[in-house]
Amino acid sequence: MPELNYHHLRYFRAVAHDGNLTRTAERLNLSQSALSIQIKQLEERLGHALFERRGRQLYLTEAGRIALDHADTIFSTGDELLETLKETGRIRRAIRIGALATLSRNFQMEFLRPILGRTDVDMILRSGSTSELLGALGSLNLDIVLLNQAPMSDAITPFVAQHVYQQRVSLVGQPSYSGSGLKLAQLLARHPVILPTLESGVRSQFEALVARLGIVPQIAAEVDDMAMMRLLAREGAGLAVLPPIVVKGELEAGSLVEFDALPGVIETFYAVTVKRRFPNPLIRLLLEATEDGKFKIT
Repeated sequence: MPELNYHHLRYFRAVAHDGNLTRTAERLNLSQSALSIQIKQLEERLGHALFERRGRQLYLTEAGRIALDHADTIFSTGDELLETLKETGRIRRAIRIGALATLSRNFQMEFLRPILGRTDVDMILRSGSTSELLGALGSLNLDIVLLNQAPMSDAITPFVAQHVYQQRVSLVGQPSYSGSGLKLAQLLARHPVILPTLESGVRSQFEALVARLGIVPQIAAEVDDMAMMRLLAREGAGLAVLPPIVVKGELEAGSLVEFDALPGVIETFYAVTVKRRFPNPLIRLLLEATEDGKFKIT
């Protein structure tokens, strides 16, 4: 029986991580046809198609995912061997984490706390939209993704979403709004509000709340970034609908005030992975820290 050609496996691994044959060929200084032949020969040796094409993008088949898991293990083990024999220090393990661009930074820092400061861990952090992050997770370019909504899972990409935390959402604004002594419904009816965009789970909960109250609020701004919501609230553009933890410093300093928690409105956080034969062991460490009520944002 002919042995596995590791050159073919290395080329396959490069294409799998890039998700684009042309880009990989340019990076490796190969012709696209030569790279395609290498992949085809590996598929023939393994007896399975490793990719399926959707438009201009390549996506791993189930056999491709298994092959990539093994390839990552094989070549990372080789790197560790070189590192060990060179005696250049402790073996380091990488973890690639994606987070929704609008996600609370306080939450992200607390989630990462179990591996912060570890000299044997390389953290690669990425931010983006939900579709970008899930695409990278599905192509195995990320190990775990942090979102505020659980994604849909299907047979092609079986996402696993673990609920890790939730926090209240309130009306927050300048202290000048507090002089009116208004209750929640009156605040929403009389003052402009700064809202997350329609794609946000918090926004849909807020819309349901004002519908129950029979209120049509004046919208000062729709924002997809909590840092910008915080700045607009500080400038007095309106009452911001956001978790108080986002403006913790301003609340402590008194430049902003939390008026009322919005009943039934919460922000929920999920850690999303995909089913892998060889999951990154650091993922378990992070997820275990969120269990049994241990996970808290202070």
